[in-house]
Amino acid sequence: MNFKSKINIVEGMWVKCKQCNKIIYNKDLEENYYVCPECNYHIRLSAKVRLKQTLDENTFEEMYSEITTENLLMFEGYEEKLEKSKMESEVDEAVIVGCGNINNIKVAIGVMDSHFMMGSMGRTVGERITRLVEFATENNLPLILFTASGGARMQEGIISLMQMAKVSAAIVRFKEKGGIYITVLTDPTTGGVTASFAMEGDIIISEPKALIGFAGKKVINNTIKEDVSDAIQTAELLLKKGIIDEIVDRKNIKKYLSDILDINRGTHYDG
Repeated sequence: MNFKSKINIVEGMWVKCKQCNKIIYNKDLEENYYVCPECNYHIRLSAKVRLKQTLDENTFEEMYSEITTENLLMFEGYEEKLEKSKMESEVDEAVIVGCGNINNIKVAIGVMDSHFMMGSMGRTVGERITRLVEFATENNLPLILFTASGGARMQEGIISLMQMAKVSAAIVRFKEKGGIYITVLTDPTTGGVTASFAMEGDIIISEPKALIGFAGKKVINNTIKEDVSDAIQTAELLLKKGIIDEIVDRKNIKKYLSDILDINRGTHYDG
């Protein structure tokens, strides 16, 4: 046997955990919901994988995909960055919205994707989510949003910041009609998303060790002239302080959501 010969490994067959450096067979990782079996590190998911894990098979119907992004402020290089993100993430924007079933309960659901420009929120993200909220309001559906964002999209300036108020206003109208709104915070949930709809859920849950905050650690350090701990922006601290309701392992999220929806079934909306 020639021990000097190289072993050919199919690209993508193995994954290295970013937290503990364990080498994991990709099929095993997929079966474990893309959570490291060694250290429980929750690898960031694409929106499509998240929807597959959360909804009943073949029940998802995407909505508002016709709303696309334009370079309204003529920001240099924006179109190129959008095209690159589309190729690398295999989605056309930082959120996918639509309807589907969770254990036979129909819901309106939106999932943000950090692989597309770090899940940044621009006009298209805000408009898709707003229309989803309005659809849920009109059709008496529970609303679930999975958040993952680096904040507002700088290439769209004030237009991106306006989405915070627009989505929040739609959620107020949804709640006034008696709808239940559940947010699932995933790593990372920061910036304008945290400052608006991520924290407006009737029930707010998070995946373990998710980074959740408004300003980044460097910004905080420079503002208060003091080095703060990394722990101040973790899901665990937010749970301890009563800001979120529960931390749920990814493999249990569908059942957790299903239990909430089942308890709430028949009680939300006055008709």
